Amino acid sequence: MDRPFAVDPAEYPFTDRWLPYRDGCMHYLDEGQGPTVLLLHGNPTWSYLYRNVIKELSGEFRLVAPDYPGFGMSKAPSRYHYTPQEQSGAVQHLIEQLNLKDLIVVVQDWGGPIGLNYAVRHPANLRGLVVMNTWAWPARILPMKLFSLAMGGWPIGYWLQTRRNFFASVLVPHGIHQADKVTDRLRQAYTDPFPTPKSRIPTWVFPRQIRKARAWLSEIEAKLSNIRDLPAQILWGTKDSAGFPMKQMVKWQRHLPLHETEVLDDASHYVQEDRPDRVAASVRRLAERTRGGVF
Repeated sequence: MDRPFAVDPAEYPFTDRWLPYRDGCMHYLDEGQGPTVLLLHGNPTWSYLYRNVIKELSGEFRLVAPDYPGFGMSKAPSRYHYTPQEQSGAVQHLIEQLNLKDLIVVVQDWGGPIGLNYAVRHPANLRGLVVMNTWAWPARILPMKLFSLAMGGWPIGYWLQTRRNFFASVLVPHGIHQADKVTDRLRQAYTDPFPTPKSRIPTWVFPRQIRKARAWLSEIEAKLSNIRDLPAQILWGTKDSAGFPMKQMVKWQRHLPLHETEVLDDASHYVQEDRPDRVAASVRRLAERTRGGVF
């Protein structure tokens, strides 16, 4: 298949892969050889978010990075509503179709609930977790609730997302702490997947689902004890203004007692953009800790 939009090959020098999904298709990267690492993005990002991590690790690991249906280069199937439940189902389909085993799962933003929904149900297929600025429980702090209302509830939020591509054009650059990394090429890579008002609906659904998916998020939280024995690397950007304060990190530390934590004072919400080197280091460290099944 052809790419639906162009990406700078120097930034994103990877082989496109496509997996049929119902009457749509999922675009994904599958680069390198070695222990398998599954890289899960959030809103409104796609596999491009992990490009620098993949470049650094492809000589040591097999790196699989999907674009959820409706994001990046993936085409959503008919009657798809872009909910996190559906996106998690699409990720599970990819895992099963590619027969991915003994996974290191890397999550951030909505990648947390989407990936953890799989993890708590299939902990035996995970080698460990890398967790960055995310959650896997109902929103209980006021900033997240207000963000959900403003961006995914009130009419102004729908207008901003669908008519102004606000999440991709404004919130992504705002969520990167190191301003010199916010180039025109980066801005274009995050706005080009959403050229029309209809194509931007997924970016409105995700903030809306912070409130609407409460029951589903509660189910994940209730099963987090299933992954207590998994080793984890927690990587936290302290400059995050998207509702992920340090107490969210502390909650992860309680749920994942076999954690090692690194606090990044020079990173915001999109840690993969600010500090891809530390994301890569966390993957390497997790592989080292779990080598031979001993940790």
